[in-house]
Amino acid sequence: MIWSAALGFLYLSVEAGLYRRQAGIKQANGVRDNDPEPNVLTGRGRRALHNFLESYGLFVALAVASVMSGRSNAFTEWGCHLYFWARFAYLPLYIFGVSPARSVVWTVSLIGLILLFIGVAF
Repeated sequence: MIWSAALGFLYLSVEAGLYRRQAGIKQANGVRDNDPEPNVLTGRGRRALHNFLESYGLFVALAVASVMSGRSNAFTEWGCHLYFWARFAYLPLYIFGVSPARSVVWTVSLIGLILLFIGVAF
């Protein structure tokens, strides 16, 4: 699970780096009351981060439930791996606008969450 935190840091770093590249260091280090409209890459970085954060809490809850309940099994293991590697692949696919592969990879990450749920619940 520690690697999922590293993955979250990667998403955050990419979004922040794209913003700094667009707006400049001075703007990024300021109070950001007057942020410019995001360009294509900055917007994608922001949306990719938000998309990751929407599912990450669910992943953490399911992974912790798996460990705390002692219900780690093949479903939970496969679920964790599918979620992590799909989310890892998703970031560059989103940033570079690779469709429909991006949606397929997102679906794989969802399948990972479903497997985690099945492994813990049943």
